[in-house]
Amino acid sequence: MTLGVDLSMTIKPCALDWNIEPDDFSPERNDPPRLYGLPADVEFCSRCGISNQRANSTVEFQHTQESVKTTIRFDQDRVCDACRTAARKERDIDWDERRAELKALCDRFRSQNGSYDCLVPGSGGKDSFYQSWMLKYEFGMNPLTVTWAPNIYTDWGRQNFDAWINSGMDNYKMTASGRSKRLLTRLAVENIFHPFQPFIIGQKCFAPKMALLFGIPLIFYGENEAEYGNPIEDNADAQRSYDFFAAKGDQEMYLGGESVASLKENFGLSQADLSPYLPADMAPLRDLKAEVHYLGYYLKWHPQSAYYFAVKNGGFKASPERTAGTYSKYNSIDDKIDDFHYYTTYIKFGIGRASYDASQEVRSGDLEREEAVALIRRYDGEFPERWADEIFDYLSIDAETFPKASTMFEHPKMDRAYFEALTDRFRSPHLWQKDAETGWSLRHRVI
Repeated sequence: MTLGVDLSMTIKPCALDWNIEPDDFSPERNDPPRLYGLPADVEFCSRCGISNQRANSTVEFQHTQESVKTTIRFDQDRVCDACRTAARKERDIDWDERRAELKALCDRFRSQNGSYDCLVPGSGGKDSFYQSWMLKYEFGMNPLTVTWAPNIYTDWGRQNFDAWINSGMDNYKMTASGRSKRLLTRLAVENIFHPFQPFIIGQKCFAPKMALLFGIPLIFYGENEAEYGNPIEDNADAQRSYDFFAAKGDQEMYLGGESVASLKENFGLSQADLSPYLPADMAPLRDLKAEVHYLGYYLKWHPQSAYYFAVKNGGFKASPERTAGTYSKYNSIDDKIDDFHYYTTYIKFGIGRASYDASQEVRSGDLEREEAVALIRRYDGEFPERWADEIFDYLSIDAETFPKASTMFEHPKMDRAYFEALTDRFRSPHLWQKDAETGWSLRHRVI
């Protein structure tokens, strides 16, 4: 039995009862089955070390248990698209010309009376600080910044958000209902093992809806996803596809792996509860002639430089401690759920947070491949202990707070034992093996 969207069902199965076939994970098995449509042969980029199991960005409000992943592409030399993109940035792009294109774009939309003329979504992290600062102080725009609030702020994440606003940015922050966000996050863990999905959906969909509300047709995001592994062709265009944040009115939507109909019928969520997470309608955006641009198309994007820039110009502060699962202290540090997000990518795809950080820094010229491999092998897959108890409480669906939804879970309380059972359910046998003495390990690791 799986966690489907059948409206007639009355209870969810318990992960502790799921049957994991031991033979699938035997170290001796030569043809183990694979999940999520991932490539059968596991390879690692010969330059940056990222695995070919890395999933590309997807349309999150269409994400279900049955979704098949498209993954990063390797060429005949076992070099990934992200590395090819980095090479093109160094070799083929005239950045002075791109900067002139950005100025022309800004001139086309620039307000003549000082009103808002572009919209910048962000959290107050290094990248959103760099984006908004450059647009306001370097290119003379009047940006309105908008923020989709984290699930559970870290102390330093909240401080950096305040520093961002104090640098001269007007901001609207959307803080969705704590109850609906908790429930959708639990369902995202339960159904698709993706605790960050409700945040990602809100982050992608909120800015275009605010653009509609204020009548601002120009929206800037930071770097294109092609910088990290989406098809290299995506970086040839300055604009983001509407498909990531807008939909046709009759399109069926899924949140946390559940259909909107199921969320209303089975879990007691209302249209108002779900509205913040649903994408904008394409038709009004087209009427507005909204354009969503990547600033990284015009300005050479370098994450570490954005960090130093934010420190110098806005008082951005790195985390006082190393982030769980990696060696870094300044990437994506504002939400406590983030630690669990990267742990789940390690389980599903064999790629943890250190892999993402180190491979990106190799492509940016900040690490040698050998250094990256050492960091990956040391930190990838580290369990996020520091806030685990708080996260498990957050993911627990108690009867008093969720009188209807709690009846849909055979195990409404999230604890370490239940989470570990879920973890094993989402391991792909072609990536993982289990030995009676040593336990779980990856079949393939970067060397």
